[in-house]
Amino acid sequence: MVLRACPSCGSRKIKKVRRDLSGEFQGQIYTVPSLEFYECPVCHEKVYDREAMRKVQAHSPAFVKTHV
Repeated sequence: MVLRACPSCGSRKIKKVRRDLSGEFQGQIYTVPSLEFYECPVCHEKVYDREAMRKVQAHSPAFVKTHV
């Protein structure tokens, strides 16, 4: 995926970045190391491709399967 403009604000300053991404789900903090995604410096929109979303899902407690 290649983005040339931010889908939210239309800025052409959107850039591909690689950094650790931290989040929180129901009080549990998690970190996705070295995640690559697009980020707009104008409106702060973040855009994740399919691979980035897989990495987020692998680290987020929101996607932990519970055994019943």
